[in-house]
Amino acid sequence: MNLGNVTFGIAQLNLVIGDLVGNCDRLLSAVQKLADQGVQLVLTPELSLCGYPPRDLLMNHQFVRDMQTAIADLACKLPHDVAVLVGTISINPNASQAGGKPLFNSAALLQGGKIQQLFHKRLLPTYDVFDEDRYFAVGNGSQVFTLSLKDGSSLRVGVTICEDIWNDENFWGKRSYADDPVAELAANHELDLLLNLSASPYAVGKQALREAMLSHSAIVHNLPLLYANQVGANDDLIFDGRSMAFNSKGKIISRGKGFEEDLLIINFEEPVLIAKSQADESDDAEIFAALVLGVRDYVQKCRFRQVVIGLSGGIDSALVAAIAAEAIGKENVLGVLMPSPYSSEHSISDAIALAHNLGISTQIIPIQPMMAAFDRSLFALFAERDGDVTEENLQSRIRGSLLMAISNKFGHLLLSTGNKSEISVGYCTLYGDMNGGLAAIADVPKMRVFSICEWINRTNSNLSIKQGISEVIPVNIITKPPSAELKPDQLDQDSLPPYDILDDILEKLIHQHLSATEIIATGHDQAIVDRVVRLVKIAEFKRRQSAPGLKITNRAFGSGWRMPIASKVTP
Repeated sequence: MNLGNVTFGIAQLNLVIGDLVGNCDRLLSAVQKLADQGVQLVLTPELSLCGYPPRDLLMNHQFVRDMQTAIADLACKLPHDVAVLVGTISINPNASQAGGKPLFNSAALLQGGKIQQLFHKRLLPTYDVFDEDRYFAVGNGSQVFTLSLKDGSSLRVGVTICEDIWNDENFWGKRSYADDPVAELAANHELDLLLNLSASPYAVGKQALREAMLSHSAIVHNLPLLYANQVGANDDLIFDGRSMAFNSKGKIISRGKGFEEDLLIINFEEPVLIAKSQADESDDAEIFAALVLGVRDYVQKCRFRQVVIGLSGGIDSALVAAIAAEAIGKENVLGVLMPSPYSSEHSISDAIALAHNLGISTQIIPIQPMMAAFDRSLFALFAERDGDVTEENLQSRIRGSLLMAISNKFGHLLLSTGNKSEISVGYCTLYGDMNGGLAAIADVPKMRVFSICEWINRTNSNLSIKQGISEVIPVNIITKPPSAELKPDQLDQDSLPPYDILDDILEKLIHQHLSATEIIATGHDQAIVDRVVRLVKIAEFKRRQSAPGLKITNRAFGSGWRMPIASKVTP
């Protein structure tokens, strides 16, 4: 079938979980705009009606009933002459059977004011952040529909939902599931087009893998392919969009914008120019764009307007402040300096210079009087014990209490500033620097923090935080040795291995799942490896109590990290 006389559309939308009215309005507006351009079929993301992932909202019976009402209402309101695939849920009529789940993860074909057909997701992921078999039954029934065109001809269209297209044994060299829905569709039906509704979370480098996998699928089955991905951030998950269209030769003929909403108009005989965005420049640029989107959406979707950040003069708080200023505007960011007797002059001057470059407001609250008050209160109890990390942690907890007081008084969201390297080994203080409503860089290793800050300074991008400033992050913040400054002349490397060594060990341990013995075999010192492995293990109780952290890797602490606290694991 020649698709040259058909115009297709993809609505890449930023959806709010549970906002059925708002999401329907977004869908209706997008489809109307595409219909005005002559589009005959519109594809939307997975569970676009309710946003992904709705998690235990799906256990609320009223929410399920409201979704059913909403999809029927939406069908009536959409332009009747356009076919629209909308991600939704549907009821499993066989749920009463042993082990049956009550719902399907579905795609509804809406046209002519009605729900014409339902298609159910067949592969239900349970790895990483996914837990779909908690809610959904494995899909069954036809995954094909006939699209009647304005010229009187028709197309046979196959429908898949996210994971359904990720199980090609020829591409991966293995299968994670017994079924391959795409191969089955292609083998048993004379298809003209393949569709995939997705909500595929972002991870650095994942886009290249997606493109290769989808291109392979188009080539192997000799089918043009439309792929709609959700965009936006929901809690710890960031969705990067970058929806795509492939011709039957596996060539990308259209790609949606990264990290922002987009409407794609696709004609397979008239490929559009695929422009590069800032996020495509490098991994650093991509991660920064992801974190900006993550902070912006968390602030807005949780109905905050402003944020507060503790500015230490260090590189972590500098990066978080830059992300926040770019995400929600410099006028909505408050930086708080809380110097102690151990704070260096350059830490204060560096923090002030950073705030000046970003254009954010600052407040200075010295904590020495509060430190003295704690010392007096605890003097009798601690009299027979030497000073140790307890007093250091009190400084962090004083700062954390001050920041939370500001958050409470003014309604600001507190952004915590710990990076992944520190959080991995517990180099952070519960109820102190871990305080916050969102951990903006909790999945960013320390060496990557340096790299992103250097990228911010050297890029000629159109970031709003640049605005004619050549050096956003003062160079001294980047070049000085990292220090918590909780005691005289303290450096992070007094307690930790150098960050380049630490990050490599953590990469092998957390991401590559290597044992201590295997890591040592790669050339690392045994004593250092054994200590890092032990620190990661015993810090689990801290991580369990931390703020949600934005996920930018395929192995982030948070909803996809499920380690026990009470356990015994040898290196």
